[in-house]
Amino acid sequence: MKTFHTPSNSSTMAGFILLGFPCPREGQILLFVLFSAVYLLTLMGNASIICAVRWDQRLHTPMYILLANFSFLEIWYITSTVPNMLANFLSDTKVISFSGCFLQFYLFFSLGSTECFFLAVMAFDRYLAVCRPLYYPTLMTAHLCNILIFSCWMLGFLWFLVPIIIISQMSFCGPRIIDHFLCDPGPLLALSCTRDRVIELTSSTLSSLLLFIPFVFIMGSYALVLRAVLRVPSPAGRRKAFSTCGSHLVVVSLFYGSVMVMYVSPTSEHEAGMQKIVTLFYSVVTPLINPVIYSLRNKDMKRAMEKLLGKL
Repeated sequence: MKTFHTPSNSSTMAGFILLGFPCPREGQILLFVLFSAVYLLTLMGNASIICAVRWDQRLHTPMYILLANFSFLEIWYITSTVPNMLANFLSDTKVISFSGCFLQFYLFFSLGSTECFFLAVMAFDRYLAVCRPLYYPTLMTAHLCNILIFSCWMLGFLWFLVPIIIISQMSFCGPRIIDHFLCDPGPLLALSCTRDRVIELTSSTLSSLLLFIPFVFIMGSYALVLRAVLRVPSPAGRRKAFSTCGSHLVVVSLFYGSVMVMYVSPTSEHEAGMQKIVTLFYSVVTPLINPVIYSLRNKDMKRAMEKLLGKL
């Protein structure tokens, strides 16, 4: 890899260096092929869910409309990181522009925030469907569903806006090397010329609230769902109730499990490597396997997918 020299006061530097996954040229090409395949499969899987919901009239319900929007979100979530990662594999300098870095920072964290809110809304939908089945059609109307979807997107894109704007106005010193495959706030703040405790505390607080408030809401919703399901007298009724929630619970476990691992992981000499692996899991792997989870564990979605594939 070429050395990227910068003056000590690097305010004139064009951007940052994203180290990504350092390895020989052959390894970079192999990773390029691997992540290209993962990216294409993710796009096809999530697009298939969107098309299935769009074309199958039986899936025009709030549960599947939320799922289609979630798949749309997943497409943009993985697109915020992987295309730049692929370009980085083939680059000699590994440089990302200043504006490109902060645009990726904003999009990645805004889309991740939106995903947290979407998972909470989907849990709320399942709570109403299982615990208030008689009132569900009158409570979860198309109008309310649209409001919830819009609120998720709006809150997600406003959540980190102010800290990101403040961080983008900071001065950065030194070689500006980020030991990650994306522009992450931790390495960025470490490169700032003057350490700002207030913005660090603000970012940490917003991240904590974003993680734990939706998570507690989701767990509370499913605790009520579990209590309602256990009261269902017939085993067939319990299985049906569990099947409507099982897919979502698996997705929540994968996403929050990986994020929590990174959030509570102790500092160690392998911290940068661990951050890359865990971030890779929840930003690249989960968008890939989520369509599989929803398709395999949901009979209606499975039939709609088979019908869609039969038309192709």
